[in-house]
Amino acid sequence: MRGGIFALYSLICRNAKVSLIPNQVHSEKRMSSFRLKLPTPELERSIKVKEKLESSLLLKKLLLGLVLFGTSMFISNGVITPAMSVLSAVSGLKVGIHNTSQDVVVMISVALLVILFSVQRYATSKVGFALGPSLLVWFCCLGGIGIYNLSLFGPTAFKAFNPLYIIYYFGRNPFQAWLSLGGCLLCATGSEAIFSNLCHFPVRYVQYMFVLLVLPCLVLAYLGQAAFLIANPKSSEQVFFSSIPIGVFWPVFLVANLAALIASRTMTVAIFQCLKQSIALGCFPRLKIVHTSRKFMAKIYIPVVNWLLLLSCLGFIVLFRSIYDVGNAYAIAELGVMIMATVYVTIIMLLIWESNIVKVLSFVITFLFLELIFFSSALSSVGDGGWALLIFASVLFMIMFIWNYGSKLKYDSEVKQKLSKDLMRKLGPNLGTIRAPGLGLVCSDIVKGVPAIFGHFLTSLPAIHSIIVFVCIRNVPVPVVPQSERFLFQRVCSRGYHMFRCIARYGYKDKKQEHHSVFECLLIEGLEKFIQREAVELSLQSEDDVDSDEEPPTPVKIITAPNGSLYSLDVPLLADYAPSTEVIPEASCSTPQHDPVLDYAQNLELELAFIKQSKQSGAVYLIDSPIIKARKDSWFFKKLMINYFFAFLRNNCRRAIMLMSIPHSNMMQVRMTSYV
Repeated sequence: MRGGIFALYSLICRNAKVSLIPNQVHSEKRMSSFRLKLPTPELERSIKVKEKLESSLLLKKLLLGLVLFGTSMFISNGVITPAMSVLSAVSGLKVGIHNTSQDVVVMISVALLVILFSVQRYATSKVGFALGPSLLVWFCCLGGIGIYNLSLFGPTAFKAFNPLYIIYYFGRNPFQAWLSLGGCLLCATGSEAIFSNLCHFPVRYVQYMFVLLVLPCLVLAYLGQAAFLIANPKSSEQVFFSSIPIGVFWPVFLVANLAALIASRTMTVAIFQCLKQSIALGCFPRLKIVHTSRKFMAKIYIPVVNWLLLLSCLGFIVLFRSIYDVGNAYAIAELGVMIMATVYVTIIMLLIWESNIVKVLSFVITFLFLELIFFSSALSSVGDGGWALLIFASVLFMIMFIWNYGSKLKYDSEVKQKLSKDLMRKLGPNLGTIRAPGLGLVCSDIVKGVPAIFGHFLTSLPAIHSIIVFVCIRNVPVPVVPQSERFLFQRVCSRGYHMFRCIARYGYKDKKQEHHSVFECLLIEGLEKFIQREAVELSLQSEDDVDSDEEPPTPVKIITAPNGSLYSLDVPLLADYAPSTEVIPEASCSTPQHDPVLDYAQNLELELAFIKQSKQSGAVYLIDSPIIKARKDSWFFKKLMINYFFAFLRNNCRRAIMLMSIPHSNMMQVRMTSYV
């Protein structure tokens, strides 16, 4: 399963609270992307598994470690695939032109990869039209060449379907047979790379095409090569190109190179999708993501990753120069991805699918046993080229681990430092400062409570906006969040405070590059709907219930602005005070203190008009950018990871709110340092 490890992990996170960084609030269970189940007897085992996963911190860390390991292997696989595919396809020149040296093959491969990655941004949206016909021609060539060789050299190769031969093979030389398993795996892998980017096709169509076209053509191709080897035992190198009829060699050579480039392109796009999912789940630094198609959401392009992949591919080709050493590394990466996918599918079978325990045991024992045997064989080639891939995967694993670890510490620090509701009630509706017309969007990462940075704004700014919205952009473990369910609103304190909390929810396939004006319009529209819905709900409650939710009016002091408007002024934040008994009039930015319980329509109109007026005054983004540092008594590796590595990653990544291209005149960014 290529690139599906994070999709499996997000599916587990959606059904159990196993993420170390909370990525889901209670109200998100009401989203249409979440599916509730009816109580059945089969839920008992699933509930036990869920409780075990949620209560064990060790299991949570283990799940995260496995998904990070699998993702690093998958990205490594995406680096090896272009190097392996292009280098092996270009190596056919040695058969067509006998004097061709390996240096020429390497230079041509490097040139093709540079061209491929240079046009990757444009190819993602345009080359897709040539994808299907090109692959159809390629698989037909494979099947046709296989049939030609079988008809020319005889059907002796069909004896390979007899399982006794593999037993005889292991009986003659067990150790050599075990070593060859890693190479045998390459016969089955690679074909699924063709479907890595076809996520916009129905799954059933992909399955039909694999069974009816891909599998028969591959089997015929390998049977034909086996028949050729039986007749020509000395031609063990470049078997495929040597078995091609002379009259069609060059057309097939061109088609083979085109198919190699297509496989490389699809793997690169699959890496982009995998990284987008990992970014959404807080396991990779945020990067610039470009959507290259208006029709298909899966077609994306990540510039930084694209050029790093190019450099890595060129490094592998120049370092090894041979398809055999690159193939050894390819087998390790492929099997690492397979093993992680098997583990997560087993957990999903127990937790979500509620499969029969016999099916679960049969699945995990069969697949995991075979994969571990092949993986042990592939590990024997670490010294022949696999070491470079393991180093590359280890670097990726450390980047993802450090980012997730630092993000968790930062989130925990913000939660501990948030302001209490008692303090907000003590300050009163005017928050101990002037409430100036306008909309203030306080952007932070916490979903509950008032962020600590807001207290800094109150003590540092001469005035605060008449409407405050605490915005938190959350990535939820679902593919797509409907636009009607994008924003989740809640009041902070009572109505007179004009303070709201807004959670903007995005799935890992959602496009987040909204313009700031579009985001503001959608947010205000959602806020107005929330206030209207709240008024309807309150009107259905009894008079006593409504009265119990309202807080008594807080006396405030009054000042007159130069334009004649009246504003409230209170004592500084966190100070004991004895306010005057004068009550703010209706002309103030706060709502009227007299709020008749039965006159909901009038209150609703006043509040909607107040929001409209604030919108016309403009919106300002007050962005919280906390910095964390390790305490002086922390252990050495924690200081190294937090103070240097995590700080470097965070300073060079993009914030979710920054993707909206907010003008500098509408933005105020404050950094507070916390020691963890």
